[in-house]
Amino acid sequence: MSIAPGPLSGRIAGAPISWGVCEVPGWGAMLPPSRVLPEMRSLGLSATELGAPGFLPDEPEALRATLAEHGVSLVGGFVPLVLQDREQRADALRRARETAELFAGQGATRFVTAAVQDYGWSRPVPLDAEGMKVLGEGLAQVDEVCAELGLTQVLHPHVDTLVETAADVGLALEHTDVLWCLDTGHLQIGGVDPVAFAREHAPRVGHVHLKDVDNAVAASVLARDVSLLAGVQSGLFKPLGTGDVAIDEAVLALEAAGYDGWYVLEQDTALTAGIPAEGTGPVDDVRASLAYLAERVGPRLVAAASS
Repeated sequence: MSIAPGPLSGRIAGAPISWGVCEVPGWGAMLPPSRVLPEMRSLGLSATELGAPGFLPDEPEALRATLAEHGVSLVGGFVPLVLQDREQRADALRRARETAELFAGQGATRFVTAAVQDYGWSRPVPLDAEGMKVLGEGLAQVDEVCAELGLTQVLHPHVDTLVETAADVGLALEHTDVLWCLDTGHLQIGGVDPVAFAREHAPRVGHVHLKDVDNAVAASVLARDVSLLAGVQSGLFKPLGTGDVAIDEAVLALEAAGYDGWYVLEQDTALTAGIPAEGTGPVDDVRASLAYLAERVGPRLVAAASS
């Protein structure tokens, strides 16, 4: 199905991770762009985030040609950065500028920062208020780089990063000025109600990732009983409307507050049982999520706008 006309028309983008595209060793099969991008287009999605390194070309002209071949534009992408260590700041800003220049050259608008402990994704050491202030200094410098290139940086709360739990989110809201990527799934896993976040902090939301979550699996991930990878492989993320996140209420709250940006369908998927036949597998889950938005969320947005 294509995206039905309505309040969210033209504002829903895809993400390669929904097709199992991830650079983590052992994650599963990684489908090529020649499979993923046409399946996105078949669903009416005409924009995507970049995806894992190696999925799309990192050379500007080759990337532009690949996107144009499939009729897809680039929204931006996910960028892990070490910003809490001033000694590594220059390297982080170099990485940020290189990526921001690539994004800007493709007409992208969003730079999605994940505050990682290190580039090997070691378990995060929680920051106190002073540590979060140092991280905030780094985020402000990345903001400057992005603004220079016409991009908007957003901070992504994420499992296994320095902004993971409700305590981390609270400190980051207090001690940084950066805009946020409201990721419904990772907020839920960390113990933050995505609907409450949308209602209370809408002015700071600059980007949205939509994913639904199985709370039971999420609890095991947050407790470190299982890894994020094992959680994903056990069904942590679900098609929208089939998990425990009130996706509809989160979208309604954002729209009521005047949010007019992207909603990226980003349900982490791991293909561990071989490659499904074309037109099946991940595309079915994304189709189901689009149907949920069209059938459950769209009419409620229309009703809210007319009331």
